[in-house]
Amino acid sequence: MMRGWWRGEPVLLVGALVCVLVAVAAGGPGVLERLAGQALDSRLEQAQRAAPGIVHSARLDPQDVRLGAESDLGGDLDRYAQVIENSVPRPLRGAITHDATRVRLPTVRGAGAALSLVYASDAPGPQAYVAGRAPRARGEVIELAVSTRTRDALELRVGQRVPLRAGALQNVDAVARVSGIFRVAGERRLWREQPVLARPLPGVAGAEASVGALIAPRGAEILQNQADAELTVHWNMRLTLGGAVAARFVDDQGEREFRRAMARYPLSARESTCRSGSYGGKFCVLGVHPATELETATELPDAFEEFGRRWRQATVVISFASASLLGVGLAAVVVTSLLVVRRRLPADRLLRARGASAPGLALGCALGSAPAVALGLGAGCALAAAVPGTSPAYGNGLAVAVLCWLLLPALTWGAVRDGAVVRDRGPGRAGRRLVAEAVVLLLAAAGVFALRARGTEGAAAAEGAEEAGWAAGPDPLLAAVPVLLGLAAVAVLVRCYPWPVRLAARWAGRGRGVVGLVALARAAKEAPARGLALLVLVVTLAGAVFGGLVSGTLAEGRRSAAAWQVGADASFLGAGRDPDMAARLARARGVRETVAVRQLRVDPVSGTDGGRYGISSLIGVDAEQLRAANGSSAAARALRQAGLTGGGGGREIRVLASEGRVGDLLTFTRHGKETRLRVVGPLPEAVERDPALGPVRGATEARQHLLLTDNKDLTAFAAPEFEESALLLYGERLDARALRSLVPRAAPAAATGELRIRTEEQAEADDDGLIAAVESAHAACTALAVLLALLALVLDLLLSAPARGRTAAHLRTLGLGGRATSALHLLQLLPMVLAALAGGVALGLALPALLGPALDLRAFTGGPTAPGRHVDVLFTAALTAGLCVLVAVAVAVETWLGRRRGLGAVLRLGRTDD
Repeated sequence: MMRGWWRGEPVLLVGALVCVLVAVAAGGPGVLERLAGQALDSRLEQAQRAAPGIVHSARLDPQDVRLGAESDLGGDLDRYAQVIENSVPRPLRGAITHDATRVRLPTVRGAGAALSLVYASDAPGPQAYVAGRAPRARGEVIELAVSTRTRDALELRVGQRVPLRAGALQNVDAVARVSGIFRVAGERRLWREQPVLARPLPGVAGAEASVGALIAPRGAEILQNQADAELTVHWNMRLTLGGAVAARFVDDQGEREFRRAMARYPLSARESTCRSGSYGGKFCVLGVHPATELETATELPDAFEEFGRRWRQATVVISFASASLLGVGLAAVVVTSLLVVRRRLPADRLLRARGASAPGLALGCALGSAPAVALGLGAGCALAAAVPGTSPAYGNGLAVAVLCWLLLPALTWGAVRDGAVVRDRGPGRAGRRLVAEAVVLLLAAAGVFALRARGTEGAAAAEGAEEAGWAAGPDPLLAAVPVLLGLAAVAVLVRCYPWPVRLAARWAGRGRGVVGLVALARAAKEAPARGLALLVLVVTLAGAVFGGLVSGTLAEGRRSAAAWQVGADASFLGAGRDPDMAARLARARGVRETVAVRQLRVDPVSGTDGGRYGISSLIGVDAEQLRAANGSSAAARALRQAGLTGGGGGREIRVLASEGRVGDLLTFTRHGKETRLRVVGPLPEAVERDPALGPVRGATEARQHLLLTDNKDLTAFAAPEFEESALLLYGERLDARALRSLVPRAAPAAATGELRIRTEEQAEADDDGLIAAVESAHAACTALAVLLALLALVLDLLLSAPARGRTAAHLRTLGLGGRATSALHLLQLLPMVLAALAGGVALGLALPALLGPALDLRAFTGGPTAPGRHVDVLFTAALTAGLCVLVAVAVAVETWLGRRRGLGAVLRLGRTDD
């Protein structure tokens, strides 16, 4: 009996499917963890692209002669850096390395410019110098090195003496000597963080130009001693994990380990460099300089936490893709098993008639298919083990293999006990079918309801997300919902689509031809038997359309979020704190229009009954300038329509309010005096999403209400009173490099203004490793699901081919031609294909709405609201065309095989199973 299972039966195909599904189930968690590690490494690298990830700083007093006669500040700084690097906790040992040591002196006056002197351990080497050499410590001589652009602008030469006078650094009277001229080349981080070293910055309103020069540690020490000033040293550290190492920190234990290491590192570095515990005083010593203990600034833990929130949403999309893949694979195994049972049925019926029991035949089937399944299990586990990363989840693979193995004997037992598995169901089974369909619909509705009510936290929702972590593995509910929805969609389609097919058959019966009537009548009759093929196609199409919808939404959402963060083509946050830099940016090359946006935090009360209105953001914009720069701005249009563009000039500030009635009076106290706000109109909803307000609104938490007015009504407020101010820069040909040379990216905890450029923000969004991981995982799962779906569809066509062949043979005996036979096959399959297309596309488009709060794509993109859904029409059309091509090929092959097959091979008397 067992030998017969290997004679022409597709049991080996079952083993191949088991291999694929075991590889997916066992290797999937490892691949997911590796993708998470690569995405985390990409996110941390992006966070450190323009600024160091960790900055240790200490403030130094001038050298104390009592601590020693000789001073070697350069050597002392290097030794400190080594001690700080050696203080890294063990989990991050080797990943956190010293990047650079920087000392920047306050500006001095020299060579007719405001001179910024910088010591940088990562300064260019000798090969970068076109003349002279780098500054060195030579007694009491201060040596400078400048760029070629600075040399040309100030007409300097090697060996020239430059008198230095007091500027921001007081009590300075020294002579420096130019020791070298270097060429600025490449994308060295030093030039981005200290652009004045690369090129001079022009002064504003006749002020001196700002230039930079490199200096040796000894030169900085001489000037510090002269000025009796305090200097601040920065040791910049970088965290470089790599994808494989980062994967260790994406599970619960790894997350806690990373947080503990990052929290312990500053304390460890502080204890290693200064054991006295100065509590703000200068009781530590750096060489012969009294120093404070180390202060540490880093944004890496925040980036890590943000990545965790986004990864939770990423697992939703990936879980749907992997669940759809497994569902399609199991359906393919079922179809293959049905094909095996169909081919073995005559022999099994004969054995049954000779006295064999149904359980015995099922057991023989299980024993006969066990070698193929075991071979598939071993091959799948080998493929899973070949994936770099953590050990495969062999338990998941074994469970999938056992499930696939049990399907074949179960179907065999059902076939020999009751042939309804492979034959049309009789009327007596209608009740069972109705109950099964009702159960499927209830389970799908319950799954969607549970997912919407619970969100995506899974077990973390019950135990707390902070304790459960953000990489606990696949969520069973998330994995079950797409398959349940696919089953529910198939149950509805099988019930619904035969009705229009029967109507079409009746319409076709009125004609003279028989092809349409026979094909459509059989298509309607065989609708319940097409359930598996419908399930495969619906789940595959729904998953693919859902993935295309998510990809299109993320692409558009990233663009919208970049526009919200920047507000214009570029923007400068902190314009009120640094008006000189704002003026320089306004004059930069390519800037066409500028618009000032300012925000106040107010807590007004009603002027009539004294009730609290709620904490609000009062935002002022230059309405006329904004309208000229961006005619589509909702804020400019609303202010113009309300007549608020000229300023009130009275005692009251006229505002548009997100809540309140026209004419309401609001008041708040400022400097002991009452300030009055008069609501002159409602604030349109579009204004709250206007990108022009994004830079200032994004700088604070969301407030209860939003009030909008023209800047001319806020002239009574001084610049320091605004909690945030931004200068929006408009221009089709902005020179991003020139703008960035004026304002480099700020380091962590820096108090300088922040320049945002839309092209840079968009480039960073497009380079998001997390989104790339999601799209890669979904594309891989979709591609494999499509291949399995094609295999399942072909097998299902093979399973139903004998019945269609007999029908075609009967009609051929009546004179049906070859073209008519092809049309018969095509019309017989067409209703199922159309139903699958409609159901799959509709389910894929409806999935985001069905999931509701369980899928928050705003976590990927940012912005004021969730991004609007954007369907990938091209991708959906390609899927539809591919399915149509597949059906056409299947019809052509089946017609060709029918022509080669003799009528006697299919027209057999006594058959009752057709």
